Amino acid sequence: MKINSEIIKIIISLILFVLSLFFENYAFIYFMLLIISYVIISFSIFIDAFRNILKGEFFDESTLMIIATLSAFIIGEYPEAVMVMLLFEFGEYLSSLATSNSKKSIIKLMDLRSDYVNLKKEDKVLKCDVKEAKVNDIFVVKPGEKVPLDGVIIEGSSFVDTSSLTGESVPRKVEAGDNLLSGFVNTNGLITVRATSEFSSSTANRIINMLESSNEKKTKTEKFITRFSKIYTPVVVLLAILLVLIMILFGYDFNEGVYKALVFLVTACPCALVISVPLGYFCGIGRSSKEGILVKGSDGLENLSKLETIVFDKTGTITEGKFEVRDVVSESVSKNELLKIAAYLEFYSTHPIALSIIRAYHGEIDSKKIYDYKEISGHGVIAFIDNKKYVIGNEKLFLKEAIEVPRVNALGTVIYVGTDKYLGYIIIGDRIKDSAINLVNNLKKININRLVILSGDNEDVVKKVAMKIGINEYYYNLLPIDKVQKLKEIQNNSFTAFVGDGINDAPVIKEANLGISMGGIGTDAAIEASDIVLMHDNLEDIVKAIKISKITQNIVKFNIVFALGFKFLMLILATFGFASIWMAVFADVGVTLLAVLNSLRIMKKKIQI
Repeated sequence: MKINSEIIKIIISLILFVLSLFFENYAFIYFMLLIISYVIISFSIFIDAFRNILKGEFFDESTLMIIATLSAFIIGEYPEAVMVMLLFEFGEYLSSLATSNSKKSIIKLMDLRSDYVNLKKEDKVLKCDVKEAKVNDIFVVKPGEKVPLDGVIIEGSSFVDTSSLTGESVPRKVEAGDNLLSGFVNTNGLITVRATSEFSSSTANRIINMLESSNEKKTKTEKFITRFSKIYTPVVVLLAILLVLIMILFGYDFNEGVYKALVFLVTACPCALVISVPLGYFCGIGRSSKEGILVKGSDGLENLSKLETIVFDKTGTITEGKFEVRDVVSESVSKNELLKIAAYLEFYSTHPIALSIIRAYHGEIDSKKIYDYKEISGHGVIAFIDNKKYVIGNEKLFLKEAIEVPRVNALGTVIYVGTDKYLGYIIIGDRIKDSAINLVNNLKKININRLVILSGDNEDVVKKVAMKIGINEYYYNLLPIDKVQKLKEIQNNSFTAFVGDGINDAPVIKEANLGISMGGIGTDAAIEASDIVLMHDNLEDIVKAIKISKITQNIVKFNIVFALGFKFLMLILATFGFASIWMAVFADVGVTLLAVLNSLRIMKKKIQI
């Protein structure tokens, strides 16, 4: 509606302006038509300027246009005054249209949320407000519907369109046991899903909220442009006044001096900078979202281009974080008995390794047999089972208990089990993510050569994972506070990002120059602390994010240099009388539109790894 009213206003004003040209010999009619045309086209500009003055903003592009056109009326250049406003408003309309279309494409791209969910209650399926759904609720997704909540398929199979989240055009087959993200579109089969999130914490809602709040964190470039405009505009007005005074001192006609000053004012209008720089970052954030990379603010996008070092957590970041028992080696009891003892000892623990041992043991656990349970952070567990003391944990715990254990060289975490003597060990494996394998080479291609792993795991496991993916610098046996300290040491010398996923990673993510978290398996604490969220837990998206950031930075810098360079050239021409006021307006409108269109290229640019 706003755009329609704007174009109607421009058309009416233009008709009155053209009509006035037929009444040049009738002074009163000629003047009145121009005045009415001017009032219609400039009314909203005067309102904007007045509102800005009330806010304490006395000089902006609206103020420049008002000063220039009123001065033109004073010296009798009536048609120029009206045409300046017409061209200015038409340029603003075209820029607004381009900006609006870019935002609509991003909003359409991010139109992920469903307003309802088909909740399954007893034998009925009820269409409810999506905000009513809770974790573990069962819901049905029919063909053609958006997945309203994150969840796990418990029945049925289908193909889902993931393009709105991943940009991937090929539908993905899903079946029972597969994870679904809200925002996917079910294309054919009927599927039944168990919710793993509520609406507020769903993937789709997080994306929308982060995109909507992305403008709150501005880059240094945007802040500079804002400060620059506040200083630049009054300086331009003073220079225009000075230009008039100098020309009068040198004997020029007053009207001629004022006319040159008007051309100077119109030429100096900073529209291209004020519009294109924020739009550039907005397009960069939108493009990142299209790739499944959530950037919480334009400062985060800018910081991606500065990265020199990337530090990774291991478990859940480089590895999948899905622990499983790979091997059981027993010494004086059977393998099944060793696994049973381990399962009893880990029964009260919530550690992922403990849970993997409990899953591997398929028998019943009688918790009444367990007492004097003692979990030693970073070491393991000591407890009594049927009046007998047992120990499970790492080598440090067994040394502390004076129980000798063999040194095991295996790709995985070694968990020793014993009583007053060593009974055997269990190897817990955690698969390295496919996206981590090529990560090092791809990061080196974009000149990020220092990669570091910080882990709480033992030296052998961390070393093997690091060597497997090609990272030479790694630190092990670190508590969360140790990770923070080590990160501070690393980023003393270089601009550093930390990539993590767990609750214990949140302090390190917050401390880093740039925090990156996993969106799929990442905890709320890690996601909240981070600046960038990788929604697909794909490490190669870091490379994409950096490339998008650099493309955005290059386009924004080009727009700044191009706009200022062209303005400077036109100011010189205006000062020496080689430019008319009409040329100045055409130049201003043209530069603004070119800068806007250049910003929109970010949305279409191909990103290759």
